[in-house]
Amino acid sequence: MIHHISIAAKNPERVARVIASLWQTQALPFPPFPGSYIVINNDGHGTAIEVTPLGLELMPGEDDQEVQPHENHVPSPYTATHAAISVPVSEAEIRRIAEREGWRVGVFDRGGAFQLIEFWVENRLMLELLPPEMAQRYLDFATLENFAELFQVEFLQPQEQLAA
Repeated sequence: MIHHISIAAKNPERVARVIASLWQTQALPFPPFPGSYIVINNDGHGTAIEVTPLGLELMPGEDDQEVQPHENHVPSPYTATHAAISVPVSEAEIRRIAEREGWRVGVFDRGGAFQLIEFWVENRLMLELLPPEMAQRYLDFATLENFAELFQVEFLQPQEQLAA
């Protein structure tokens, strides 16, 4: 289970407030990384999204140091990082929020297996939203066997078996 993810935003506070609206919860400042915010779902699983300033990079610390923040002054506005998240709000509410923010939104079919809503935060970072009417179909589909069949691929051997 993934308990939290971090995403970068040009306006972290605004993005955190929007995510809080989608989850019907609150956003909080996240002092470990200046200018960052955290949205906690309160779902009993610790599900959260940290929203950091675009350009913040996390680097491994040296020796016994923990993670160290680093600022990249020329970050790309785009990333392959994205997340599929269930939200308690309807498709209509998601569209209303996207329209209010001026962000791209659309319903898309993923290979005939399930539908989701592409919600483009700041028109540059994709969150795949699953409102209640879409979430169960995704959950029913999301197994190793179903993904392998959809993409017509074979399972990879675990790394430790390759080294033997």
